[in-house]
Amino acid sequence: MIPDRRMAFQYVLLFGATGVSLPFAGLWLRGQGFSGAEIGGLLAAPMLARIVTGPAIAVWADGFARRRSPIAILGLAASLGYAGAGLTEGVLAQGLLWFVGATAMAGLIPLTDVLTLALARRHGFDFAGPRGWGSAAFVAANVLMGAVLTRASIDWIVVWIAAAGALMALAAALLLPAEPVSDGPRTAGRERFAGLARLTADPTFVTAILAIGAVQATHGFYYGFSAIAWKAQGLDETTTGLLWAMSVVVEIAFMWWFEPWRRRRGIGPWPMLMLGGAAAVVRWTALAFLPPLWLLWPLQALHALTFAATYLAGVQIIESLAPPGGHTAAQTLNSVMAAGVLIGLATLAAGPLYDSVGALGYLSMTATALAGLALGWRLRRIARV
Repeated sequence: MIPDRRMAFQYVLLFGATGVSLPFAGLWLRGQGFSGAEIGGLLAAPMLARIVTGPAIAVWADGFARRRSPIAILGLAASLGYAGAGLTEGVLAQGLLWFVGATAMAGLIPLTDVLTLALARRHGFDFAGPRGWGSAAFVAANVLMGAVLTRASIDWIVVWIAAAGALMALAAALLLPAEPVSDGPRTAGRERFAGLARLTADPTFVTAILAIGAVQATHGFYYGFSAIAWKAQGLDETTTGLLWAMSVVVEIAFMWWFEPWRRRRGIGPWPMLMLGGAAAVVRWTALAFLPPLWLLWPLQALHALTFAATYLAGVQIIESLAPPGGHTAAQTLNSVMAAGVLIGLATLAAGPLYDSVGALGYLSMTATALAGLALGWRLRRIARV
């Protein structure tokens, strides 16, 4: 199996898991009897902790000889964490085990991206190709789970995620290419931490991860409470799954067709970042006022810009700013900010906001998008991206 297909299969497993956890984790936690504030806290805790766990995972991962080894270990940890959360009771026990599973699952994303980027450079394929297969799996998973939940227990949510983690561990160990972490001798842990410190002291790099992270963080309210808000609005789980599927179908189209066209045209990643931020302002402002179902479809189509354009722009901007040998650290710090600290804060705020003002909490995401646009404008002034 050629490298891009192996990476595509790994993305299918990875986003087949998140295609269930992102839209339906809130419903499963609500089914355990947790309040909106508790749900927000449980979902936000592993995101906020990534300011510590993310760099620690990056340094730990670069200590292996092969990039696939830590991916396999994290897949197993994710499986055990989510399975444990499903087998226990109580906010403390379930919260701790959910934290383990979510931390491991989140750590898989930048490590898989770095491996794919390295293989893409070595073998000449486009990063967006295998990544798009992950988005396709996301669609299939949330549509299928939406249908399952109309007839079966919500416990299937955590069963699915745990099983996907186990399959990821197996596939990583047996199928992923044996790409070395470094072509030279491995660096000591102290040196890898020093590399992280240098990145965090670089004002251009910090502005970049804040700009990318702010736009990505605007999805915090949506990920945690869109399914709950739509159910309160009278939409069933099948419709929720289809709405999420719509958002990811356009994301796939963006990755497979628009992204190659953009590269051929020589359009840089910065315009995509700004376009994603502008689309976020429109999307979240509209969702705050509970639009009718017919309007939800085009609003979901904006996911191609608020997520896909921002994600791909972010990966490319960070790759261009990363020093030689610092790609794992740079992409992990980007993920820590975009899929960790900032979105964690947004998710933490989302719980109390939803309890107090309902869908109007989306307006806080509008404000966050505007902050991302301002940071993106500053990035353009201090760096050529």
